[in-house]
Amino acid sequence: MEHLISAVIFLPLLGALFALFASERLAKWICTAFAVAAFAASIPLATGYRSENAISLNTYYEKSILPKAFEDHRITDLVQQKRARELLKAEKDEAAAQARAKAAKDPIKLVALREEATKTSDRLRRARDDFRTAFAPDETAEDRYRAFAREIGDLEDAAQSTFAPGMKFVEHAVWIPTFRIHYLVALDGLSLPLVLLTTLLTLLCLVYSWNFDHDKPVEERRPLKAFYILFLLLETGLVGVFCALDFFLFYVFWELVLLPSYFLIGIWGGENRNYAAIKFFIYTLVGSVAMLIAMLALYFHFEPHTFNVLAIIHLANLYGGTELFSNNFQFAIFFLLFLGFAVKVPVFPFHTWLPDAHVQAPTAFSVMLAGVMLKMGGYGFFRFSFPMCHNAAISHTMIWALGLLGVINIVYGALVAMGQSDFKSLVAYSSVSHMGYVLLGMAAVTAAGLDGAALQMVNHGISSAGMFFVVGMIYDRAHHRDLNRFGGIALQMPRYFGYSLVIFFASLGLPGLNGFISEALVFLGAWQSTMLPRWMTIVSTLGILFGAAYILWTIRRVFLGPLTVEKYKHFPDLEARELFAIVPLAVLCVVIGVMPNLVLDGLGMNEAINAITSTLGVPGFSQ
Repeated sequence: MEHLISAVIFLPLLGALFALFASERLAKWICTAFAVAAFAASIPLATGYRSENAISLNTYYEKSILPKAFEDHRITDLVQQKRARELLKAEKDEAAAQARAKAAKDPIKLVALREEATKTSDRLRRARDDFRTAFAPDETAEDRYRAFAREIGDLEDAAQSTFAPGMKFVEHAVWIPTFRIHYLVALDGLSLPLVLLTTLLTLLCLVYSWNFDHDKPVEERRPLKAFYILFLLLETGLVGVFCALDFFLFYVFWELVLLPSYFLIGIWGGENRNYAAIKFFIYTLVGSVAMLIAMLALYFHFEPHTFNVLAIIHLANLYGGTELFSNNFQFAIFFLLFLGFAVKVPVFPFHTWLPDAHVQAPTAFSVMLAGVMLKMGGYGFFRFSFPMCHNAAISHTMIWALGLLGVINIVYGALVAMGQSDFKSLVAYSSVSHMGYVLLGMAAVTAAGLDGAALQMVNHGISSAGMFFVVGMIYDRAHHRDLNRFGGIALQMPRYFGYSLVIFFASLGLPGLNGFISEALVFLGAWQSTMLPRWMTIVSTLGILFGAAYILWTIRRVFLGPLTVEKYKHFPDLEARELFAIVPLAVLCVVIGVMPNLVLDGLGMNEAINAITSTLGVPGFSQ
């Protein structure tokens, strides 16, 4: 089970490097083979998540990181190791107690906090005395301990985080020691389903794109070798985003996603591809800059400086409300992170890049964009915004703002989708609507709401990816996406019709399919919320009505009635590569719809949500 995450992250990158020196035909086989290898490597992550071999971050810290740090700093005696750890803990406890006492305003709480600060100061003095006794007469002990504490301090904080027990398959290496930047990757119930979805969709997209541009004259065909290489680079960036637990490393992977995305739209897109690519790049870059400012502010805010995500979460909870991590500072960080992640969701009014990108992008990239890339924003809210800025996250201002934006996304996206005649544009606006449920569930700040929001990211990734495959398959035959020019396709392409129905009804939220359970949990959690006004939940249910309207209307226009054009009678039904792409997604819609606990419990999603509710101070799921 060792180095599995690194294999999933870097196998695609390795495949891209090999393909770079191969012919176009061979490059396609190499890239597809490495996509298969990455998907195969991700399966043991799912099957082994609950096994005893998958040790948690806090256990990994105790068994691997800490012993190596002791050895590097020549603290080999067991008694000395014990005293060094006691001193480190006492220093951290004393600093936190003093900060809380200094920030207290209630006279009664102030007395209790001052007593606690006095006790921690006494414990610190005793720990220092015990340390000196254990190391006497070693004159270098103090310097070696300080170096040890500097190296291990943020990892000690990370191991104490409420998220640490759920983080599995941990891999750690020092990357840039001068700035305390580490290669630290792990998976929990939030990231594991998204990693599996990324590796699956990448493989399906590469197989689906095997004959890309083959209907064009040879001189008009675009280089497919570069297309496949960029797709593998995209996969590396996406998997890295969901696995990184170092903020600097996360940002590197986040930006890595941007470059192949720009070229995949700009080179292999439609007629207005340059406009769509530049618009996508500018929107995403502005969000990235805002996130970079927040990242650097957090890095310099704590002593010692750290990019460790779990360490920052632990320190944010430890010092929340004090001068070191005041509410005003939290609101500022939350706002900057919100800008970075809202563009990716996308949240109204930052959504305008999405329809252009989808309409102009090739089918395979639209699948990745809707299936995985939009989830980067929601994942960022779960992993960074809520745990790091918990006081801001549960404030009435933020709850109302997120809830209201969620309602707008749901209703506005569905209404605009109803007015579209371009098949791909309709699916793009449906994604805006469905990602609104993620915002509503997060705004509820209840266990059910957060669980529904997290599950909605996975379910929407499956159904929206399937819908874009559906659009691409009919476009490859008709060479247009005008819904008003279709009709009668069901009898001509029965297999296509059958699988499309499963995908469409999953997106609609039909009971028994995956979209239903996540939306139901979101509404249940929003209704239970004591902070979110119930009128928002009631208005959001209009999204179900409008969603049913545009889905059923689309089915009628595309599949039902007589064939409207003579050439449609010659459309072939789905071929092998198309079945390979759409069948797994249709099966997942049914399987997760019938057995949602495969994701909620089997992949640890409930456990991850409990860690978030614990951080926010709200009730979680009963154990």
